[in-house]
Amino acid sequence: MGFVEVDPAVELEDRKGYFLMTSLVVPRPIAWISTVSPAGVRNLAPHSYFNAVSSEPMILHFTSTGVKDTLTNVRATGEFVVNIVSVDTAKKMNTTAADFPADEDEFEWAGLHAEASSVVGPPRIAEAKAAFECRLRAVVSVGNGNMVFGDVVRIHVDESVLRDGRVDPKLLQPVGRLGGSGYVDVARSTFELKRPTWDDVKNEGAQSRS
Repeated sequence: MGFVEVDPAVELEDRKGYFLMTSLVVPRPIAWISTVSPAGVRNLAPHSYFNAVSSEPMILHFTSTGVKDTLTNVRATGEFVVNIVSVDTAKKMNTTAADFPADEDEFEWAGLHAEASSVVGPPRIAEAKAAFECRLRAVVSVGNGNMVFGDVVRIHVDESVLRDGRVDPKLLQPVGRLGGSGYVDVARSTFELKRPTWDDVKNEGAQSRS
């Protein structure tokens, strides 16, 4: 069997492009974003277009496809919290993915507890094992995506997931997003690869040729 070649501008109508891309760019980390509207309504929603941008200074990024309550609140207040999804909170995370009206509190509907943040207005999820308090740096709109960049001003990590000062993924049990309704327990099956130096690569290449 060969490869299927696709021209996304011509052959992927409706949401076919979305389904193909999100089934190939996997697993995607999930930013469980908590915000507060100008009226004081708490909002909570997952975003699986999420990643780190910079460590010095520390900047995170998530993308809102279209304009949803999360983006509206972030633009209005300039603040948000990125909560990390673990296996034990995955079902409640999925509840908050529903199309709630803007005046409904997802914390209450999902049965989650809000913990006051140290610096920003939106609360973090008490059940989440880690969270980043962020202040808005910029929103960049490209295509149907609105990329939100936030400066990290505080980090909260549950001591239960730390080993020797670092987060142990087997204890954090982060959840990754796959295509469609698929998710994955990222830490269930892990392996390690030591990053080689140029000398390592040269030596290994020389040995393979001999």
